[in-house]
Formats: sequence, C-alpha cells, structure tokens
Amino acid sequence: MNTEKHIKTLIIKKPLKLDCGKTIKNFPIAYETYGSLNPKKDNAILVFHALTGDQFVTGINPITNKDGWWSYAVGPDKAIDTNKYFVICSNVLGGCMGSYGPSHIDPSNQNIFGTNFPVITINDMVNAQYNLLDHFGIDKLFSIAGGSMGGMQVLQFISNFPDKSETVIPIATTSSHSAQNIAFNELGRQAITADSDWKNGNYDKNNTIPGKGLAVARMAAHITYLSKKGLQEKFGRKLQEREDLKFGFDADFQIESYLRYQGSVFVERFDANSYLYITRAMDYFDLAKQFKGNLSDAFINSKAKFFIISFTSDWLYPTQENKEIVIALNSAGADVGFVEIKSDKGHDSFLLDVPDFLYALKNFLDKSYTEKKNEE
Repeated sequence: MNTEKHIKTLIIKKPLKLDCGKTIKNFPIAYETYGSLNPKKDNAILVFHALTGDQFVTGINPITNKDGWWSYAVGPDKAIDTNKYFVICSNVLGGCMGSYGPSHIDPSNQNIFGTNFPVITINDMVNAQYNLLDHFGIDKLFSIAGGSMGGMQVLQFISNFPDKSETVIPIATTSSHSAQNIAFNELGRQAITADSDWKNGNYDKNNTIPGKGLAVARMAAHITYLSKKGLQEKFGRKLQEREDLKFGFDADFQIESYLRYQGSVFVERFDANSYLYITRAMDYFDLAKQFKGNLSDAFINSKAKFFIISFTSDWLYPTQENKEIVIALNSAGADVGFVEIKSDKGHDSFLLDVPDFLYALKNFLDKSYTEKKNEE
C-alpha cells in the first residue's frame, strides 16, 4: 500500500523527551487540514483521533477510499463547519498512517523498529502534536475536540497548555483508564502476540502479518464500542443467509459474520505493533496521578470554556466517568457545560449520525465563536 504521496508530514527537529525516559528527534508527524486558517489565525480547531483513527477526519480517506472517521461531524455546514473553522488533525505518535511509530526505521541500526520502538503515552502524543501550532503560526486554538482516546488527548493538552485553546470538548472519555478497559486492551494484545506470525514484533522482517491475532483484537474491541440493546435490535439471533443452524463453527449468526468482517477489514489498514503501543498508552493514562491524585489541579490554570459530552448507552466510558471530569472542573472553578445524549449506539455514538449529539456540538462551537467575535 503506497501511502506516501497522500500523506503530509511535519518533521519535528527538536528533541522530545518521552515519559519512558528516551528522547526522539527528527521524527515525522503526519497531519491533514480542512477549511482555511483566517488572517487572525484564531479559527483553528485541533481534533484528536481515537485508537484506530487517523488524520483523515472527513471526506474520502485517500488511503482506504472509505469515509473519514468523523465525516458526520466535520465538513461544510456540519457540526464542525469547515466553512468557518480550520480543522487540523494528526496521526498520533506510535500510529501507522505516517507518524513516527513501530513500522519506521530505527536510525541506530537501519532496521524497522518493531517492538524496539519506545513505549509512548498520551502525554507524549500531545507534546508531539503541539508542534503543529508552531508550524501554522497559531498562538491560540479556538477549540480542541476528540472522543474516546481523542478525549484523553484533549484533557492532557489543556492540562499541559492551559492557555492554548479558547474551548475544550472532551467526548465519551475518561480521565483514567479503568481496570475493565485495561483488561479488554490486554485481551487484544494477547491475541496479537499469540499469533505465530507476530514473530516477537519482527513480522516485517519475516514478511508475515499477524492478521488473525489483530482481527481477533479488533473483534473484541468492537464489541465494547456497541451496546447490548443496539446489537439486539440490529442483529438479534438472526441467521446468516440460511434457514437453519449448520451445526458447525462457520458463522451461523449475522453478528458472527459482522464481527469477522470488521476484523478482516481492520487488518488491511492497521499495523499490529501500533495497536500494541497505542492501547498501552491508553492504559497508562491517569491524569489525576500526574497531579498527586487531585484531578482538579490538572485544570486549575485554564480559563477555557469546557463542554463535556457523554452517551447513555456507552458502557466503555460511561457517563459517570465523564461526570467525574465535570466535578473536577467545577472544583477548579472552570467554565463547564455538560450534556448526556440519549443514544442506543453505545460508545461509537460519537462517530455516528446521532442528531442530538451533532446539534449540541454545533451549537456550543458556533455560540462560543459568536461570543468571542462580539468581545473583540
């Protein structure tokens, strides 16, 4: 898959010290932009992607030829209106769509890193992406937004750079990964590393792909993105194009066929080692721990307007975990709004056509932008 001609990269020349203690420099961050930066450079929105996302937020992804992962929310006249805002999104550090990750060459020995790539954190991802502001000459973003792991990056960004965004929109996220979520991620990692084609992370050198393990990891994760009610309504116990059970281990049920399909298409676009690294970064995320257990201290220096969004059927990052962020923000004296959107689509609601969510997002952004312009 030749991706180079479609990918914009920024080479970060200055050294970045990672949380693991290692330092990287002269490394690429791949990014994409939508809309136009206005002359005052005050209409930029930095969007952060979730675990399996990339920089191709909307429109057709030129690598996969599928719709961008947030096409429902971002575009002309949509919730994040690219006629009005300049949207920037980068592939995270550790990713596999052009940013520095385990499939890159190790400059010390000219071999592909594999699992010799340094372990990264959400904090490392955010500190790498901050360089995009310097690149575009943006002193202050209008907004930062993201769901799931993207929401973790949002929280880390405003904690690290409290005066660098007017508004902050964490969606369907958490301030620390729960034991349940660590468990699901570990299940996925074990599926990958148990695949005989993984070769201790050196599958590139061996011309293999741990496709079976990666597909199982994707299937397990995908179940967590949906809701029991949503699955029941969409699939129930419907059989897969047959009248009766086959009494074997083929996909008898439609839900089995659906999951197998999700696993197989994922293998075509995602790197197994990147999956290990990014899920590890999510598991390590604990914003309160960075502030001696006091989450409100993470936001104490920010004057930004916060808008937290959760979904009723999201059991991966439930409303309670989103409310804990709201409570911490209130304790810090922040300007914070919160909404819980009714949806039966589970955690994936933030990626789908959920009108109440898209309306709430658009309303908050446009109202905040109008207020900002009126103050000038």
